[in-house]
Amino acid sequence: MSPFLIRILLPVLLLVVTFPQKSNGEFEQWCIADVQATDAELQAAMDYTCGEGGADCSKIQVNQPCYFPNTIKDHASYAFNAYYQKFKHNGASCYFNSAAITTEKDPSYGSCHYDYTP
Repeated sequence: MSPFLIRILLPVLLLVVTFPQKSNGEFEQWCIADVQATDAELQAAMDYTCGEGGADCSKIQVNQPCYFPNTIKDHASYAFNAYYQKFKHNGASCYFNSAAITTEKDPSYGSCHYDYTP
């Protein structure tokens, strides 16, 4: 191998070894409440997702793992994500009239698990 190629390939190889690629999870996304949304906007969107929207909101009910913290923002985040994960492959978005945003950080906490569907 020529010295020229070695000088080109060696730095590239070092970069690949030094900076490994992210795991397959690099594009995982969850849908959560936007902190800029008002409680009224969050409640209206949550009413839809947990009602006619068809999301499973049972885990944010009293005595369930995602009930606490008992805030509209936290309950809306769970509901938005439940809807988004269930219907994203059918064209659903994480919008809810600007009440929601996507995140690549898993919002699960304690015994409250936010679903992710690849």
